Amino acid sequence: MRSFDFAPFHRSTVGFDRLFAMLDQVGGVEGAVPGYPPYDIERSGEHSYSISVAVAGFTEADLSIEVKENTLTIRGEKQATPAGGEKSSEVLYRGIAGRNFERSFQLADHVQVQSANLENGLLRIDLIRVVPEAMRPRVIPITGGPIAGVILEPRPAKIAA
Repeated sequence: MRSFDFAPFHRSTVGFDRLFAMLDQVGGVEGAVPGYPPYDIERSGEHSYSISVAVAGFTEADLSIEVKENTLTIRGEKQATPAGGEKSSEVLYRGIAGRNFERSFQLADHVQVQSANLENGLLRIDLIRVVPEAMRPRVIPITGGPIAGVILEPRPAKIAA
């Protein structure tokens, strides 16, 4: 019997923790995930998450974040150098990747983007799960039967003459 590791799926989905715990028990297929740009997904509370994406060399103007139909898409596209722009140096070795990218994450139902922040080459996106009141668990009070000590008797039917 083979066992499958669902860790790669944890990297590209947010809010499906319980689903993956169940799938870990029954098995599944491992998916291929591209490696650029690297990122982390953190759970900071019961209903809050954050995604940190390493985007060294990108500015806010180079990045775009879009949420559509439970899919969070982060795009990075370097702005072209102006035609009249002069380069004062020649790059001898490029170790910091600056290529264009598109990274998508599947969001669970009711997960919303709260904020996005670019600081020190890391794009941090904060997410929160907001479950509607109608879908939250609720306590149903249990009421007793007839009042103790009172015996209910059926009333005789009146016959119309």
